Amino acid sequence: MTEQELIVDRDRLGPGVVEVTFNRPHRRNAFTRAMYGDLRAMCEELRDDRSVGVLVLRGAGGQAFAAGNEISDFLDSDAVAYETWIRELLEMLFALPQVTIAAIDGVCVGGGLAVATHCDLRIATADSRFGYPIARTLGNALSASIVYRCVATFGEPLTREMLLASRLVGADRAHGVGALVSCVADAAALDTELAALVDGISHASRVTLRVTKHQLHQRALLTEASPDDEAAVLTEVYNGADFKEGVRAFLAKEKPAFGRD
Repeated sequence: MTEQELIVDRDRLGPGVVEVTFNRPHRRNAFTRAMYGDLRAMCEELRDDRSVGVLVLRGAGGQAFAAGNEISDFLDSDAVAYETWIRELLEMLFALPQVTIAAIDGVCVGGGLAVATHCDLRIATADSRFGYPIARTLGNALSASIVYRCVATFGEPLTREMLLASRLVGADRAHGVGALVSCVADAAALDTELAALVDGISHASRVTLRVTKHQLHQRALLTEASPDDEAAVLTEVYNGADFKEGVRAFLAKEKPAFGRD
């Protein structure tokens, strides 16, 4: 594991609980290729590990769960292949037999929101915010299955607001539509709620949990599969003028000037 960017603790929250902390607070925990790679390796390890019943994901620094992806990583590889690789990781996370919890304190957008929506449960502090403001920042597009997972979590109206109006959704609204298990006051309350949630899950029947997760996963496979033309659509987006302008403006810390076509 890359210790500086991904911290793994198997003891702090109790036996059978793995806690992973995204540790790039200076970049609001934006995901790097290395972080995704380490998380993928973790998922590969956990899917056959019956000694672990709960996986907790959280961000360091108290400002963000994760604020998207490190954009420079898209420039160092085929952007569509990278997007597909990330989608495969998210599918692995979603299919884990363990109960997965996203403990959110702060901004949870872009890649961070994709990871959070592929967890089973989400708890958040009251100041947390969620969204996909990519239409105003990068001019790219999400894999269809990621959009469908957001719809399954937040509902279609809020998903449309996130993606079409580039608005961030507060924790109170997310809790109101059932996207959160709990919305708590602050970081201290988040830790208390997380401990109670983990304790309850740890005392539950793992057989029940595994079978229930399998049933829910099978349903998702039927309703959230990406369309056959996904690769062609994303290739057009990532090779297009808007994405090039979005990346240029992002790296230059400027407002992008997207075309009107």
